[in-house]
Amino acid sequence: MEHSFKTCFTSRRIYLDFLEKYSLEQLNTIPKGFSNNIIWNTGHIIVAQQALIYKTAELPMYVSDELYNTYRPGSVPTQKTTEAELNTLKDLLLTLPEKTYEDYLQDKFRVFHDRMTGTGFYLESLADALNFNNYHEGIHLGYIMNIRKFV
Repeated sequence: MEHSFKTCFTSRRIYLDFLEKYSLEQLNTIPKGFSNNIIWNTGHIIVAQQALIYKTAELPMYVSDELYNTYRPGSVPTQKTTEAELNTLKDLLLTLPEKTYEDYLQDKFRVFHDRMTGTGFYLESLADALNFNNYHEGIHLGYIMNIRKFV
């Protein structure tokens, strides 16, 4: 499982590079033909990781209900993200995987409820959830790489 965490840490640094490279206006832009933007994809992977790992393990998430509802699966951007929220997302982007790794080392993940993802992946263990999370983040990174061409 160590490799799964290493992959996630690398993924999150790539996401952070996008957040720092583009202006807030560019991050909030939803190009024609898209249903979301760079900032939404970033917020989405943050809250999705929390749900995949913590909710399934019956542990409290480290994100607020408000943040979760803003970026949860099935949501779309309904308003522009502010500079303050952007800063929160930047912080969570790097600190939450570190916190998850600490929780893993402290053996906090004692329960895991198997589940089927919306895309048809069956997760029966924490290892499955961590691997799927990396796959999921890769998909959204691809979306960002397409969106950036139009902002």
